[in-house]
Amino acid sequence: MFSIPKNKRLFVLAILLTGALASLSYKLVDLQLLHHAKLEATAEGNTHRSIVRSPLRGKILDSRGNPLALSVPAKVVCADPTLFGNYQRDIARLLAPILQTNENYLAERFQPTTHEVKGKIITNSYVVLKRKVSLETWEQIHHAMTNLTFAAEAGKLRESEKTFFDNLRRKAIFPTDDEVRLYPNQNLAAHVIGYVGGDQQTGQNGIEASFNSQLTGIAGWRRTETDVRRREMVAYRDQDVEPRDGMNVILTIDAGLQNIVETELVDALQKHSPISISCTIVRPKTGEILAMASLPNFNPNRPGASPMEALKNHVISDVFEPGSTFKIVVVSGALNEGTVKLSDQFNCENGSFFYGGKTLHDHEHYGVLSVERIITKSSNIGAAKIAIERLHEQKLYDYIRAFGFDQKTGLSLPGEVRGIFAPLKKWSGVSIAQIPMGQGIAVTPLQTLMAMSAIGNHGKLMRPMIVSRLEDSEGKIVVENEPQETRQVISEAAAKEMVQALKTVVSDDGTAPKARLENYTVAGKTGTAQKAEKGSDGVVRYAPGKYFSSFIGFFPADNPEVCISVVMDEPKNGHYGGLTAAPVFTAIAEKAARYLNLKPDLQPELSLEDTKGNSKPKKLAKN
Repeated sequence: MFSIPKNKRLFVLAILLTGALASLSYKLVDLQLLHHAKLEATAEGNTHRSIVRSPLRGKILDSRGNPLALSVPAKVVCADPTLFGNYQRDIARLLAPILQTNENYLAERFQPTTHEVKGKIITNSYVVLKRKVSLETWEQIHHAMTNLTFAAEAGKLRESEKTFFDNLRRKAIFPTDDEVRLYPNQNLAAHVIGYVGGDQQTGQNGIEASFNSQLTGIAGWRRTETDVRRREMVAYRDQDVEPRDGMNVILTIDAGLQNIVETELVDALQKHSPISISCTIVRPKTGEILAMASLPNFNPNRPGASPMEALKNHVISDVFEPGSTFKIVVVSGALNEGTVKLSDQFNCENGSFFYGGKTLHDHEHYGVLSVERIITKSSNIGAAKIAIERLHEQKLYDYIRAFGFDQKTGLSLPGEVRGIFAPLKKWSGVSIAQIPMGQGIAVTPLQTLMAMSAIGNHGKLMRPMIVSRLEDSEGKIVVENEPQETRQVISEAAAKEMVQALKTVVSDDGTAPKARLENYTVAGKTGTAQKAEKGSDGVVRYAPGKYFSSFIGFFPADNPEVCISVVMDEPKNGHYGGLTAAPVFTAIAEKAARYLNLKPDLQPELSLEDTKGNSKPKKLAKN
């Protein structure tokens, strides 16, 4: 038998061992030096995780702290199709009732799909089944999956089969963090609040849009390691940055007042069937908006269920010829200039006045009226003559701008328009007569409300304010807004005279006796303006039988706490502002006064007959 000498065998063995060690050394060098970075990245990719920690969107609260919008934690329910085997239909049948979705839809989502990435065929291991799932619903899903049993498990299983069923129960269905935006009061103040998009994090309208960045907050993150089952190893967590929840936005809106307004607007909508109706309540001294509503409105929880027109905030987005409410501008301006007194007389031409190639009309045949009576009776011709004879074009133009027309009010809501107002050089020969009666100019309801509030506020025009402050999630004030005076439009003396004239509007002899209140002195003005529409020939004409009807008033007149505007677009069953909008003002004002516990400025004075029970108490105004 042939044999290798012992020393030669040792030599061959040494060579083989040396070669093996050399190969191993090369492999170690290759792994540790040449491919170290790549392998380290792969290893970290398998075990290291960077988890984005989403902030909770801030709340929107009313002035009393009642939630108008808030976010609650939720889950996105996901699936890994690679772990279902042939049990897609069984799991779909189990989860469809809990997720309130279609069984076939789920079964299709559970089917694995492949796609090519850089030349490699990848099987999809992540599909979204449903977003915005409540925590309670997720617990039901988790419980159902954990307690799932299969007939195949009755027999003896191989280790790989046990692993399959274990993964199916624990990993095939899994959640990620989410949140749901809720509007607990449904339609209440919908146009003010707005709503969010499908991501629940992007404001689409109202405060949700204009304060989106403050409400959103700042995301955090977590850098950690996981085991082979993707369970976090807390000891190896090296970064953990908490998310910063969005700030809370506290409004000047009072949900109680808002509810009063919307309830009364619904009644008026049923009675007069206008295309739209709006109401805003402002505090004249500060410019704080206490309520703002437009009908039709929408439910912010389901904005897509309403037509686009219902999403429009008519208070700031509609422009219309204001009609007689605009008479406050020309009369206030003339009083401020000292060119008229309330007692000055003007011939109102028995209801027909030809000027600048146009004939102006009053709704009644008035003869001579004082300036005060021009307001009481709402004479178009009287207002036009004050502008023509005493104020003139330049001054009228200046007062229109001073009262805030032809410019946005600066309210913190998206969608506000500036109105339509021609520059002085483009005025026609009749503009000086038409504009004082509220024709030839288009304004928003909010602009007219703030102008009227300025008269009640001793001639000071305030910037409207709808956000009181911003607070962090712990209630600490971050930003606090203060009332802002825009300008002194007219003197305090002129404003006082104007208030005196506006009080007569709600008298039995005025255009709005239906706006009178039992316990408070009201100063206000009616408006009834024909709608201008563009015809098929492109020419703008007044549409017969179509009107904007309005009433704006404040009380107590000499020291007003609130100013209320009511505007209707094409009301039916009457169209004069004193007959349509004024009663709505009264209904809202009476309830608002009780809600705010406003002190009456009218009190009964008992006469001798009263003490004997022979007559009822009389209401006398306090000076």
